[in-house]
Amino acid sequence: MAPVSVCLAGATGWAGSALARGIAGADDLKLTSAVSRTHAGAPLGEVIGVDGLTAPCCATAEEALAFGPDVFVEYTKPGAAKGHTLAALRAGAHVVVGTSGLSGDDYDEIDALARERGRGVLAVGNFALTVVLLQRFAEMAARYIPHWELIDYASSGKKDTPSGTARELAHRLSQVGESALDVPIEELVGPTETRGARLEGTQVHSVRLPGFVISLDAVFGMPDQRLTLRHEAGSSAEPYVGGALLAIRSVGDLVGLTRGLDAVMDF
Repeated sequence: MAPVSVCLAGATGWAGSALARGIAGADDLKLTSAVSRTHAGAPLGEVIGVDGLTAPCCATAEEALAFGPDVFVEYTKPGAAKGHTLAALRAGAHVVVGTSGLSGDDYDEIDALARERGRGVLAVGNFALTVVLLQRFAEMAARYIPHWELIDYASSGKKDTPSGTARELAHRLSQVGESALDVPIEELVGPTETRGARLEGTQVHSVRLPGFVISLDAVFGMPDQRLTLRHEAGSSAEPYVGGALLAIRSVGDLVGLTRGLDAVMDF
């Protein structure tokens, strides 16, 4: 069987370069092109230090998609993610979305086009196994504990709020129900912003400080007891590689939009 051909957008970034090395080392995958405006025209292997990796860096997604990949991996920035994903679907590729910041309306538009083109899109806010487990555990807790809130931590330079990890968890919790508020937002005394944002029925608070990479607390409260589920990421991008490779290998079996890595995992 021929290897699955992959185009990676964001291939020279912090997470993208680690994933590019992972793809290059996989016998069943072949990196055929990459998107990197900074290094356009150069072989990707020269940029990230991988001998024998000849996939060209292209300035735009459209140029990279001309190589006809089976799977397009979106790993750039929120402002480009939607446009790249739609372009890839129009070019006939399945898509793995690893970029955060897309809205529910964005996903609806992506889902509609994916179904029209008979292609799969797997949107994963975070590829780390600890995040996948946190999502599952939080869904379980929400079925029994009606009060919960999310606290989303990231570095001071992260522009999108909340993180894709927090957005995805809020969406998943909305499938269980809305978190209870003993004091409705409109009845608060003082700046209502201090209570965070109401996102799909969940209060979400975003903290942006130096020293954080990505962390997330899902806090559940009942009278005289509290449950906190926490994910903390370190400085390495390696924890995300295995999950991303699984997504690339699995997305071709999907049609339409699927959210969450656990959808293609055996629990």
